[in-house]
Amino acid sequence: MNLAVWLVFVGAAILEVGGDAVVRRGLRGRSAGWILLGCVALAGYGLVVNSVKWDFSKLLGVYVGFFALVSILFGKFILGETIPPSTWLGLALIILGGMVIQIGHHL
Repeated sequence: MNLAVWLVFVGAAILEVGGDAVVRRGLRGRSAGWILLGCVALAGYGLVVNSVKWDFSKLLGVYVGFFALVSILFGKFILGETIPPSTWLGLALIILGGMVIQIGHHL
Protein backbone atom coordinates (compact mmCIF):
# COMPACT_ATOMS: atom_id res chain seq x y z
CA MET A 1 0.00 0.00 0.00
CA ASN A 2 1.22 3.47 -0.74
CA LEU A 3 1.37 6.44 1.64
CA ALA A 4 -1.83 7.99 0.28
CA VAL A 5 -3.83 4.89 1.25
CA TRP A 6 -2.45 5.00 4.79
CA LEU A 7 -3.33 8.69 5.05
CA VAL A 8 -6.87 7.89 3.93
CA PHE A 9 -7.05 5.19 6.60
CA VAL A 10 -5.79 7.62 9.27
CA GLY A 11 -8.37 10.23 8.26
CA ALA A 12 -11.17 7.68 8.13
CA ALA A 13 -10.26 6.18 11.50
CA ILE A 14 -10.12 9.61 13.15
CA LEU A 15 -13.54 10.48 11.72
CA GLU A 16 -15.03 7.14 12.77
CA VAL A 17 -13.59 6.97 16.29
CA GLY A 18 -14.12 10.70 16.87
CA GLY A 19 -17.64 10.60 15.45
CA ASP A 20 -18.56 7.72 17.71
CA ALA A 21 -17.12 9.52 20.74
CA VAL A 22 -19.11 12.66 19.89
CA VAL A 23 -22.33 10.67 19.46
CA ARG A 24 -21.68 9.00 22.81
CA ARG A 25 -21.16 12.40 24.42
CA GLY A 26 -24.42 13.63 22.91
CA LEU A 27 -26.36 10.59 24.11
CA ARG A 28 -24.98 10.83 27.63
CA GLY A 29 -25.53 14.58 27.80
CA ARG A 30 -28.84 14.42 25.93
CA SER A 31 -27.61 16.94 23.37
CA ALA A 32 -29.01 16.72 19.85
CA GLY A 33 -26.25 19.05 18.61
CA TRP A 34 -23.47 16.69 19.65
CA ILE A 35 -25.34 13.72 18.19
CA LEU A 36 -25.77 15.55 14.88
CA LEU A 37 -22.09 16.55 14.82
CA GLY A 38 -21.12 12.91 15.43
CA CYS A 39 -23.41 11.78 12.61
CA VAL A 40 -21.74 14.25 10.24
CA ALA A 41 -18.31 12.92 11.24
CA LEU A 42 -19.47 9.32 10.69
CA ALA A 43 -20.83 10.22 7.25
CA GLY A 44 -17.45 11.80 6.50
CA TYR A 45 -15.79 8.55 7.51
CA GLY A 46 -17.91 6.65 4.98
CA LEU A 47 -16.95 9.05 2.22
CA VAL A 48 -13.24 9.02 3.07
CA VAL A 49 -12.76 5.27 3.58
CA ASN A 50 -14.54 4.47 0.32
CA SER A 51 -12.33 6.85 -1.67
CA VAL A 52 -9.74 4.04 -1.91
CA LYS A 53 -10.26 2.08 -5.14
CA TRP A 54 -10.12 -1.45 -3.69
CA ASP A 55 -12.60 -4.28 -3.63
CA PHE A 56 -15.02 -3.55 -0.79
CA SER A 57 -14.21 -6.76 1.11
CA LYS A 58 -10.46 -6.16 0.92
CA LEU A 59 -10.84 -2.50 1.83
CA LEU A 60 -12.91 -3.06 4.95
CA GLY A 61 -11.02 -6.21 5.92
CA VAL A 62 -7.76 -4.26 6.13
CA TYR A 63 -9.43 -1.15 7.55
CA VAL A 64 -10.94 -3.10 10.46
CA GLY A 65 -7.44 -3.84 11.75
CA PHE A 66 -6.41 -0.22 11.40
CA PHE A 67 -9.63 0.97 13.05
CA ALA A 68 -9.12 -1.42 15.98
CA LEU A 69 -5.62 -0.03 16.53
CA VAL A 70 -6.80 3.59 16.46
CA SER A 71 -9.74 2.78 18.75
CA ILE A 72 -7.55 1.22 21.41
CA LEU A 73 -4.96 3.98 21.22
CA PHE A 74 -7.74 6.60 21.42
CA GLY A 75 -9.14 4.89 24.50
CA LYS A 76 -5.73 4.71 26.16
CA PHE A 77 -4.29 8.13 25.36
CA ILE A 78 -7.36 10.35 24.87
CA LEU A 79 -9.83 8.79 27.30
CA GLY A 80 -7.24 7.53 29.81
CA GLU A 81 -8.55 3.96 29.85
CA THR A 82 -6.50 1.04 31.12
CA ILE A 83 -6.16 -1.52 28.35
CA PRO A 84 -5.95 -5.13 29.59
CA PRO A 85 -3.46 -7.59 28.05
CA SER A 86 -6.29 -9.60 26.51
CA THR A 87 -7.31 -6.54 24.47
CA TRP A 88 -3.75 -6.10 23.17
CA LEU A 89 -3.69 -9.80 22.23
CA GLY A 90 -7.03 -9.45 20.44
CA LEU A 91 -5.70 -6.40 18.61
CA ALA A 92 -2.66 -8.37 17.46
CA LEU A 93 -4.93 -11.10 16.08
CA ILE A 94 -7.12 -8.54 14.28
CA ILE A 95 -4.07 -6.87 12.71
CA LEU A 96 -2.71 -10.27 11.68
CA GLY A 97 -6.06 -10.98 10.01
CA GLY A 98 -5.86 -7.68 8.14
CA MET A 99 -2.37 -8.58 6.95
CA VAL A 100 -3.62 -11.94 5.67
CA ILE A 101 -6.39 -10.16 3.76
CA GLN A 102 -3.92 -7.66 2.30
CA ILE A 103 -1.10 -10.00 1.27
CA GLY A 104 -2.72 -13.43 1.38
CA HIS A 105 -3.35 -13.57 -2.36
CA HIS A 106 0.41 -13.24 -2.94
CA LEU A 107 1.23 -16.41 -0.97
